[in-house]
Amino acid sequence: MPRPSNGSDLRDNLYRIDANDPDSELITRSGISTSEIDQVNVLMSAMARLREAEDKLTKASTRYMKLNKTDMRALHYLIVSENRGELVTAGDIANHLEITTASTTKLLDRLEHAGHITREAHPSDRRALVIRITSSTRLSAMNTVGRQQAKRFKVAAELTPEERRVIIDFLETTARELSLTDVAWAHE
Repeated sequence: MPRPSNGSDLRDNLYRIDANDPDSELITRSGISTSEIDQVNVLMSAMARLREAEDKLTKASTRYMKLNKTDMRALHYLIVSENRGELVTAGDIANHLEITTASTTKLLDRLEHAGHITREAHPSDRRALVIRITSSTRLSAMNTVGRQQAKRFKVAAELTPEERRVIIDFLETTARELSLTDVAWAHE
């Protein structure tokens, strides 16, 4: 009789190659040793734990800031743009978030009403408004979510340049492989 597993065992098993593809219909294992497969399984579980940590951080930050995920992405964009000395318009936010202008207007109305942003006259375009994050929201975001997110840099900085190169290559290749560019069912 199989032993009951705790949540961690189940989570780790969710990403094992043999649990997802026992008959090698999706993943060819020829030429890969058992120890290599075990290491790939550990890597897949580590990636899942990172996704879970990111999801928990996102949920906690949206709860703390009393905002939704899109609102938080807009505020992050405003912080980075301000840090770079760039002016942001509603159109810039719509493009960044890949949402309609109507949705952007609702988002900005909501953020302005809550005291997170201001809208000011654009210095060179009379038809546009500059969107700015308020100093209190910026400070709150930086001292909570920003401080937590910054821990990624510390971890990456502790690696050697060679280790970072391997990880960068792995993440970029994985992102390309997961891309939906040539996947017909994703565009239906």
